[in-house]
Formats: sequence, C-alpha cells, structure tokens
Amino acid sequence: MSVENLPSLPCTEEDTSCSVQTALLVYFYLKCFSSKGKTAHQTCVLSGDGGRREQGHKNQVNFLSVLLAFPQVTSEADVQSAVSLAREKFGKLDLAVNCAGIAVAFKTYNFKKDLPHSLEDFQRVINVNIAGTFNVIRLAVGEMGKNEPDADGHRGCIINTASVAAFDGQVGQAAYSASKGGIVGMTLPIARDLAPMGIRVVTIAPGLFSTPLLAGLPEKVRSFLARQVPFPSRLGDPAEFAHLVIRLDGAIRMQP
Repeated sequence: MSVENLPSLPCTEEDTSCSVQTALLVYFYLKCFSSKGKTAHQTCVLSGDGGRREQGHKNQVNFLSVLLAFPQVTSEADVQSAVSLAREKFGKLDLAVNCAGIAVAFKTYNFKKDLPHSLEDFQRVINVNIAGTFNVIRLAVGEMGKNEPDADGHRGCIINTASVAAFDGQVGQAAYSASKGGIVGMTLPIARDLAPMGIRVVTIAPGLFSTPLLAGLPEKVRSFLARQVPFPSRLGDPAEFAHLVIRLDGAIRMQP
C-alpha cells in the first residue's frame, strides 16, 4: 500500500468498553503520515457513543480530512447510512476497520452466590462483537464492490479486531472469548466469499492494549496485567495497532 494512495477508512466503535480506542487509532494512523509530509487521506470514524467522544475526536483530528458518524454497529439502518455518508463525502469506500467490542467479566456460575452467568449479558456481547462486525462487513463490501479494481484486481480490504482471548481465554471470559473466537472463525470463509471481487479480509488478534476496555479497571489491576506481558512489560499503545493496520498485507491460503 503506498502512502500517497491511502484508502478511505471507516472505523467502528460501540461503547466505552471497546476493544480498540478508535479515536486514538485514527489519530495516530493519520498522524504517522502527516508528520512525514504526506497528504492525509480521507477517514470516516463511526463511533457508537458520539455524545461523549465527539469533542475529543474533533480536538485530535481537526487538521485532517475526517468525517464523524455515530451509528450502532448492530443496526442495519445506522451502518448503511454511515456507509452511504462516507461515499457521498469521499466518493468511495476501500477500507473498513472493525474495532467495535464490549466485554463482561463473570464466571459461568458463581457458586458462592448461587448465581449463573446472565444469558442477557452473554447474548449482548455476542450480538455486538460478532453480529456487529458482520453487519459492518456485509454492508461495507457492497460499496467496495463498486470500486474500480487496481492493477492487481484489488477493490478493498476489511480488517477485523479479534483478541488473544479467542485462543487463550481467561477465567470469567466465556462471553468475550466466544465472541472473539467467532470473529476468527468467520474470517476465512468471508475472505473466500469476497476474494473473487478483489476484497481482502483479515483479522488481528491483539493482546493487552491501553483502551477503554481496561480503563475502568483499578490502576493496580492494569499494572498487574501489564507485568504479565513478556517483553516489553507494558500495555500496547493504540498507535502500535494503527501501524499494524496500515501495513497489513494478505497471506497465502490453501485453495478452498
């Protein structure tokens, strides 16, 4: 991907317990190019809690070409409206980064309180993290399919955010791990569905990052989690995630 030809980017975020801090992701994603004298590309930020974050977004990215929209990723009408808005503003859509995510920490059964895990909470996590991701994908690729392919036949790219919890879930993470495992599981079949149209689909499984998902935890808990990282022993920075996103390339897979 050339720096001069960066794509239009919609990022999605559901609420304060999101898996990636979208505002910072977009901010660093673009700043790493503007600091090198490159032309900032056009970006659409889709945030589910716009009332709280809108001013922060504006303060951070007011020198860039950024469009703000505030849909719920589980709403077909909201996401379709946001995709259409991006097309009207920028003329096309060629990259979508799915960052929406919520979590609930509760054991399958609390035997001390004789209380099972809330089914409603489990279903909500699955709905936002899996169905929300799929909702954005299915509507975004419809717009990407209208793009003129480049010399390699490439029309667009979808980047999803799973988690290390998809492979190594901890105590009390049944809902979150299941949801992130679902994102991992649907990545390859969706990639195979869309490959004939020149649309790539990849998924990142981050470890522990400094995001709103961890911000609500006590400082001593966050420090403990950071110390569990082998090297460097700290939480990941959203800028590091952003640098991975902009350089992510496709991988060879066996034929379906």
